[in-house]
Amino acid sequence: MLLDRALVRLLPAVPKLVVRRISERYIAGEELADAVRVVRRLNGEGKLATVDVLGEEIANADEARAIADAYRDALDVFDREQLDSNISVKPTALGLKLGYDVCRENLEELVTHAAGRGFVRIDMEDASTTDDTLRLYRELRAAGHDNVGVVLQARLKRTVEDVRALAELKPNIRLCKGIYLERPEIAYRDYDAVRANFVQALEELWNGGSYVGVATHDEYLLEQAQREAALRGLGREDFEFQMLLGVRPALGDALVRQGHQLRIYTPFGRDWYEYSLRRLQENPRIAGYVATDTFNRLVPGRNGSR
Repeated sequence: MLLDRALVRLLPAVPKLVVRRISERYIAGEELADAVRVVRRLNGEGKLATVDVLGEEIANADEARAIADAYRDALDVFDREQLDSNISVKPTALGLKLGYDVCRENLEELVTHAAGRGFVRIDMEDASTTDDTLRLYRELRAAGHDNVGVVLQARLKRTVEDVRALAELKPNIRLCKGIYLERPEIAYRDYDAVRANFVQALEELWNGGSYVGVATHDEYLLEQAQREAALRGLGREDFEFQMLLGVRPALGDALVRQGHQLRIYTPFGRDWYEYSLRRLQENPRIAGYVATDTFNRLVPGRNGSR
């Protein structure tokens, strides 16, 4: 962990060209055409995709509108080219920090546009946005929008209660550990505690009949999910696994060979540098993973298939 934090402190001194070289595996590119190319490749490998337009620290309403427009363009291209991808939208990218109503308007217009074209996942960010994010989801469902889902993070202590509170909606949920390092009063810091909360939340979701995107690269959690799904008689169409672009691809390929649905989170956009630094700074452990993975790919005899 000390090494991971040391790597993070060095990041601003790393030439931007080097950061870009490292991030190429984890980000589709700067333009929609780059995302389309990657989604087409993923589909050809038997995988689904969910596309994220990078951009979070939005300073004005015009920027939020531009990101919403970029998502609409993506939905139109995926529909026209018959590519199997939905979209994942961060509320702050659509203006949540500018005002709840700004975000709500952009998001509802996007969900309405997606009807008949695709599915919209409302991503979950740090704990300061959790209540508003769940409120957005509930209000959209109450307005009759069924092509929308949300994300829950096992790191947060409130998550199982959130599952129970949403149960009557039978929500479509992406369940992940969560990368944000929150206060210990509201979030688990212990690795095993996060895992245990993940498993409990997953069981509660399936008890309530929810469709779940099991989003993890943790082999223990993957095994637990597979075991629980088998016990419940859940088939290929009843749930899916989700992973990040470029992270543990060999493990993802194995899931596909086993007959599971696998969706790959595929970010693109011109804010790739800021995104890369922010993700690493929010969770220094990721810096260690990236460094190890990069070493595996650059050193002869290593294949990066962790």
